[in-house]
Amino acid sequence: QVQLVESGGGLVQAGGSLRLSCAASGRTFSSIAMGWFRQAPGKDREFVAAINWSGGYADSVKDRFTISRDNAKKTMYLQMNSLKPEDTAVYYCAARITDWGGRSYYTSADEYNYWGQGTQVTVSS
Repeated sequence: QVQLVESGGGLVQAGGSLRLSCAASGRTFSSIAMGWFRQAPGKDREFVAAINWSGGYADSVKDRFTISRDNAKKTMYLQMNSLKPEDTAVYYCAARITDWGGRSYYTSADEYNYWGQGTQVTVSS
């Protein structure tokens, strides 16, 4: 079992920055692939960024968002810069147990087994 807790969401003006955190417990963090997804009202959940031993991004956030992980702190981060109103959504972190194997990162929500409760990000214009 893996427990995930997100934090760091909030209200920010367009062009601003936020850093989301996802703290994991219940399993050796380095054996877990992690990802960020988001869901805006009336829309499907979509991939944002993911990391196992390297990071990958959705085209819509590439060059603006940076995903990272600190295995010692058992925490994943999403640094979000140059935020746009269309980035407004509930952001979820997700985990997939890989036992130190697997791909560089995973982009499909179906590939993840554990989810956090979500944190709201609102970008005003």
